[in-house]
Amino acid sequence: MSLPPAYAPIAPDHHGQPGPFVVLEGVSGVGKTTLARILAERLGGASLHTLTAPHVDWSAQAAGRLRPLPQFAFYLSGLLHVSDRTRSALTAGPLIADRYTSSVVACHAAAHRVATADVARLPEPFRGYLVVPDHTFYLLCSEPVLRERMGNKRDLKKDDTDLFEVPGRLKQLMENFESVAAADSTAVVLDTDHSTPDQLAGQIATHLEAMRA
Repeated sequence: MSLPPAYAPIAPDHHGQPGPFVVLEGVSGVGKTTLARILAERLGGASLHTLTAPHVDWSAQAAGRLRPLPQFAFYLSGLLHVSDRTRSALTAGPLIADRYTSSVVACHAAAHRVATADVARLPEPFRGYLVVPDHTFYLLCSEPVLRERMGNKRDLKKDDTDLFEVPGRLKQLMENFESVAAADSTAVVLDTDHSTPDQLAGQIATHLEAMRA
């Protein structure tokens, strides 16, 4: 879709993209935030979380009061803003995103019991605005391991506790991420059960090097 000039993304002021743009996806508690920090340090880049400010400050109060379609529009607005932030950050070097489009689709579908294919169609008119990741790493783990990791998480939110308190939520969310990953040309699936964050960072760094070779 061709966007009017007023809606077109601002082109970064550089020649070529230092990149890469790497996204970490998976259920809450799997270890995305810790891994994003380690990877950013290892690659000499930056990290961000989707949603960023100001949307993250509004989400608990605003999004929770909205019906499903307006709520999705709120998160889509956040994705468009993250894409602007991404273009700017990539001028300086690698960027690691903790969640991106796949999380918005998978989580919204699980929360409202909508098929992921139906949710995935909603951002289509805006795909030209959204920065495409170079690699999206889908982090998997078993339920016992996830419960252990969640027990060590300091900033538990409602989305975290809902994984175990809402019947069927964790199973549905895991299936949704599997479905989204299957349709994602940038997907790399990693089982995290028996790996430390440093080991996972090493695996990802090795993959990135191999892709650049």
